[in-house]
Amino acid sequence: MSKTLVAYFSATGTTKRVARAVADAAGADLVEIVPATPYTAADLNWHDGSSRSTLEGKDPAARPELASAPGDLSGYDTILLGFPIWWYVAPRIVDTWVEAANLAGKRVVTWATSGGSAMGGTTAELKKLAPEATWVDGRVLRGTADAASWVSSL
Repeated sequence: MSKTLVAYFSATGTTKRVARAVADAAGADLVEIVPATPYTAADLNWHDGSSRSTLEGKDPAARPELASAPGDLSGYDTILLGFPIWWYVAPRIVDTWVEAANLAGKRVVTWATSGGSAMGGTTAELKKLAPEATWVDGRVLRGTADAASWVSSL
């Protein structure tokens, strides 16, 4: 039987709530991707061209530091990787985590939260960072109820 991990990044708590619902529905373990320097409200102000999230979003090479390494993922077959959509892609902290994690041989299913953006090419961009994993396009989840129905479709 495969073992599943829900790994997620949440800057405001929205994705965290959905991640808990995904983990509950999947019977999965849960781990948060935590930046070494937390994001403030000012950092997340997408109206400000000089805000942290805007600058990171415009720089594909940006790799914000993690508070801790991803840890041992050898006991997991499937990773349900969740994050908010920022500038039509995963936040760069997720890129940092994907590059630091050993995802070789893992099935990685992406999912996101968003106020209006679609997944777009997010999974394809993440796949470039860890091509040794099997990447599966997920979807934008609009809330905790959406999470349970999505997990049952996997």
